[in-house]
Amino acid sequence: MRILYFAWLREKAGVSEETITPPDTVATVADLIEWQRQRGDGYGEAFADTAVVKVAVNQEHVGLDHPISNADEVAFFPPVTGG
Repeated sequence: MRILYFAWLREKAGVSEETITPPDTVATVADLIEWQRQRGDGYGEAFADTAVVKVAVNQEHVGLDHPISNADEVAFFPPVTGG
């Protein structure tokens, strides 16, 4: 699974992208976030408040209940505002 981090999520996680193989128990975006939190302090900080984390799976915006697989690309980013 390819994971991309943008803006302050990248800063807190300490990486801009990585390829990971989460355990079989990770079936949704929410599961992935919970597993990520356990990987270290930076990830814990990045995912401390999921209300301000947006997600795309395979470049499509999705909710936390969206199913994922090891073949997916998952991107985490802050809310985007326009003007």
